[in-house]
Amino acid sequence: MKRFALRRFRASARRFARAERGAVTIPFVLFVPVFMVFILSSMELGFVMMRHVMLERALDMTVRDLRLGRVANPTHDAILARLCGYSAFLGDCEDTVLLELRPIAKNSWTPFDTGPTCVDRDAPVQPVTEFAAGGSDELMLVRACAKVKPLMPTTGLGLHITTDGSGDYALIASTAFVNEPRPGT
Repeated sequence: MKRFALRRFRASARRFARAERGAVTIPFVLFVPVFMVFILSSMELGFVMMRHVMLERALDMTVRDLRLGRVANPTHDAILARLCGYSAFLGDCEDTVLLELRPIAKNSWTPFDTGPTCVDRDAPVQPVTEFAAGGSDELMLVRACAKVKPLMPTTGLGLHITTDGSGDYALIASTAFVNEPRPGT
């Protein structure tokens, strides 16, 4: 009886080893996760690039308004409201973007001496940024830092983006412009 069961088991094992049913399953199981990570990373990169391009565009349009004198009183809040009006795909813009604006000395050409200052959602008080409107015919440097949540934070690129304590990554845009000369200066 034992021999019969053993022979039957061996025959069954040989048939199973020779069978080709399900042979495609192994490559499918091995390659589909790799392709899914690639596709999800591509989507994440697309959203990062789209948000960054929109931040750059909004900053350029806001600076154009500043240069043309369309902003009567250039305060941080007024400029931020204008930037958020031009931006798309930056959710909760006025609470996630910080601006820095300062003149550049033409004799030293010193840019910002620190890294970008960004919103810290975990802090009760937000960091203070330098914001000086500058005078007539002065070279100005402006920088915007937006904090954005990854689309898929646990997969592919979203897993490897440098984030802060609240899971946001920083998008930074900067540009320079010259204040228009004012009559009498």
